[in-house]
Amino acid sequence: MTNQLSKFITSVPVLSRTGPEDQTITDLCYDSRQAVPGSLFFALSGIHTDGAKYIPQAIANGATAVVHSSDLSEFAPGVTYLKVEDSRHAMSPLAAAFYGYPCRDLVVIGVTGTEGKSTTVSLIYQLLILAGKKAGFISTVDYSLGGEVLPNPEHQTTPEAVTIHKKLAAMRDNGVEYAVIESSSHGLSVRTNRLGDVLFDVGVMTNVTHEHLEFHGTHEQYKSDKANLFRALDTHDHIKKGKQVPAFGVVNEEDPAAPYFRAATKKPVYGFSTWATARQGLSASAIEPDATGVNFTLAEPGDISSPVRINLPGAFNVYNTLAALIVVARLLDVPAGRLAGTAALLKPVKGRMTVVDAGQPFEVLVDYAHTPSSFLSIFPSLRKRIAGNIISVFGSGGERDTLKRPEQGQIAGAYSDIVILADEDPRGEDPVELLEMIAAGITDKKRNETLYIIPDRKQAIRKALSLAGSGDLVLLLGKGHENSIIHKDFTEPYDEIAEAETALGELGYTGKAF
Repeated sequence: MTNQLSKFITSVPVLSRTGPEDQTITDLCYDSRQAVPGSLFFALSGIHTDGAKYIPQAIANGATAVVHSSDLSEFAPGVTYLKVEDSRHAMSPLAAAFYGYPCRDLVVIGVTGTEGKSTTVSLIYQLLILAGKKAGFISTVDYSLGGEVLPNPEHQTTPEAVTIHKKLAAMRDNGVEYAVIESSSHGLSVRTNRLGDVLFDVGVMTNVTHEHLEFHGTHEQYKSDKANLFRALDTHDHIKKGKQVPAFGVVNEEDPAAPYFRAATKKPVYGFSTWATARQGLSASAIEPDATGVNFTLAEPGDISSPVRINLPGAFNVYNTLAALIVVARLLDVPAGRLAGTAALLKPVKGRMTVVDAGQPFEVLVDYAHTPSSFLSIFPSLRKRIAGNIISVFGSGGERDTLKRPEQGQIAGAYSDIVILADEDPRGEDPVELLEMIAAGITDKKRNETLYIIPDRKQAIRKALSLAGSGDLVLLLGKGHENSIIHKDFTEPYDEIAEAETALGELGYTGKAF
């Protein structure tokens, strides 16, 4: 795509301009290594470095325009320099304008929450596809621009604004009607402004628990940043392709933050629940999980009930399914019960309660759970179902919230028979010291008998499998779909599911894993 700089630069205030008045722009980038001839390069100020130092590299790679906030002393000939107050903040409106405001042609659904975002995004997308609609989505795990579902190469739940609007433009150009975006607290924060110019029509809140305080500072700020999704519903007229589309919010009625999110928008807000009839929303009862999924009864306004089967392991997936059913039923103006029959066709997300079955006499599950609240979502129902031992393997992210670590240990220790602590992403922290912080919360386990600290995650998995017997469960938590382990000085390629398959093969189990 090409666009004249003069046509879209008006979307932000420019403090000063140096160089040619206009340029033909072929691409937008914030990584100098990705600049190509005709690129507009955003020199972003970060925690550890100033993007201004990478301007020469971007120009060497072909960039012909630069957006910067720092004072510069040197200007390359033939390059247009645009100084703005905040180059990161400017990236969102400029990306939206460069790509021709794709949100104006798409019904956009945002999903936020501490847990369940990726799965809920996927379920909304799948239900729309099953209903015959053209849809696309962007999530932590994978994405679709209106065609094949592809693994997401980004290491961010919500990518930078340039990537967001580029993908939305591709969806528009591919004839997509509905776009579903996993919307993280970082992405919704005004500090990053990644989603500041996305015209959301629907906002979904799965839950709000203790997470990412290293960025937000306080739980209240974390909650407020997430609620920006609901505030965004009141910022535009919701006319897409010349037609009025429904605008509403969806909240987990059981979450204490539900009233806060309701109050953040003037649009209608529908609730979902498993313990009471949700206001104008959906509820579930008679929840019966098994090894491969969950059966439950769906209730909607008017005393209408429908039996539902989802082939998604874990009782918590009932919440994600309810949220998705509300969204699609409201958008398509059909009873939720009409969609319930297709729920059995919904497919799980990679790394979200993924079953690894190589013919072994015990269960192996891989899940992304990495917070105390997500542990509480999965452990109790598994403990009720598993007659044998639960052997859990997990760690905690380095250079992230430290307060959650002993709490993770306490919860896992209470529900697991054996706990093995291993690297997740230690980053710059000492791996053993990090894992000892988790172990501090485990008071009823004996070292090297029922509690092990094995930083090497591959070896930790092999230890867990070696201890498992018939009827046991090996639960691998924290990595899920991720494709690497981040250490202090290097990033190790890694695939939890593949590693579990390999380790089972070493034990002689060679059946098909899925």
